Amino acid sequence: MSTAITLKQINKLAIPALISGVSEPILSLTDAAIIGNMEQNATTSLAAVGIVTTFLSMLIWVLGQTRSAISSIISQYLGAGNVEAVKNLPAQAIFVITTLSLVIIAITYPLASPIFKLYNASGDILNYSVDYYQIRVFGFPFTLFTIAVFGTFRGLQNTYFPMLIAISGALANIILDVVLVYGINGFIPAMHIKGAAYASVIAQLIMALLSAYYLLKKTDIPLIAKLPFNPEMKRFALMILNLFIRTIALNIALYFGTSFATKYGESYIAAYTIAINLWFLGAFLIDGYASAGNILSGKLFGAKDYKNLLELSNKLIKYGIFVGLFIGVIGAVFYYPLGNLFSNDEAVLTEFYSVFWIVLAMQPLCALAFIFDGVFKGLGKMKYLRNVLLFSTIVIFVPVIFWVDRLDYKLYGIFIAFTLWMIARGLPLIIKFRKTFIPLAQNT
Repeated sequence: MSTAITLKQINKLAIPALISGVSEPILSLTDAAIIGNMEQNATTSLAAVGIVTTFLSMLIWVLGQTRSAISSIISQYLGAGNVEAVKNLPAQAIFVITTLSLVIIAITYPLASPIFKLYNASGDILNYSVDYYQIRVFGFPFTLFTIAVFGTFRGLQNTYFPMLIAISGALANIILDVVLVYGINGFIPAMHIKGAAYASVIAQLIMALLSAYYLLKKTDIPLIAKLPFNPEMKRFALMILNLFIRTIALNIALYFGTSFATKYGESYIAAYTIAINLWFLGAFLIDGYASAGNILSGKLFGAKDYKNLLELSNKLIKYGIFVGLFIGVIGAVFYYPLGNLFSNDEAVLTEFYSVFWIVLAMQPLCALAFIFDGVFKGLGKMKYLRNVLLFSTIVIFVPVIFWVDRLDYKLYGIFIAFTLWMIARGLPLIIKFRKTFIPLAQNT
């Protein structure tokens, strides 16, 4: 690629990726909003959704790394002008990852109660968590299938079709949530928290079917896996292994955040559920630009165009800070309406409002960390990403959250730990990138 990357090119990839990226948090946020406003057991149900969402996010993030690995490999081959050599890789990757998801369902379904006891859930919260999870987990293979197809499209520099798929899934989930949670008098009984779980599974199935349709209709990438394995499957597996370890470290942080919030009491975990899901939404909004960084950096790296790769990073830093500030400002403007959207419990809202400002203030820091996560994934530098997250979790987050717990800071402490964690994640990536590619750009 001989010409500089423009804002128009970045936005052409980033904006559809931004829209498609919010599909998963919208599924959980819709569940939280609908359930949080039920007339009966709303706070208990909301707490259960928060616990299950944290665990499901862990599973999705651990196995959903296929998107980044597939996107990285395909975009690099596209930049080198040889995408035909990896055309059979996506089908093989999809087969492996969806098979693994079935194994995880078989293991976790009967162990749901012990799993959520580890999150300090008990009584009705535990019962609701088990009910919700044992339905929602069946959407897991559909989600992983969709994520892998999205990675294929991203490697081909296309975020438009994933956007269409994600919009369809989000709309289906919203409609089904209202219908199945509250019911339709005389036609469909109100299923409450179970209805929200069924709505999510159906929406995930719709997205998987649309993903298969668009991939087969709009590309020449096959979906039937055939042997022998593509030579890049070894590199793909190593990427997945490093990302797997990295994501475990990420979910250690999320586990401790959820576990401590649950320990503090029902109103605290409900407030934490609202705050952390809005944080996830902000992360996935920023992920649009992280995806553009992933897609474009892989292609530029494959083409050995280091000058434009460095220029891309400079632009992404500016755009990332702007997007993070924009999200923070929007959140500040709608500070109180956002809380009321998810709960009408005064105790829950008091705790939520007391910490939501921290979530908003950390958005620019999150933007830089997430964007350079995307860039390094595009470069295929998964080992360095693994090491950075292990350091930020084990050396920074875990000691801090135990320290602030002893100080009895409660939710304040949890989100202070998350803020320091994001700084420790983002800063080393920026430094490493510039040290590596400034000399390469100067020598070309």
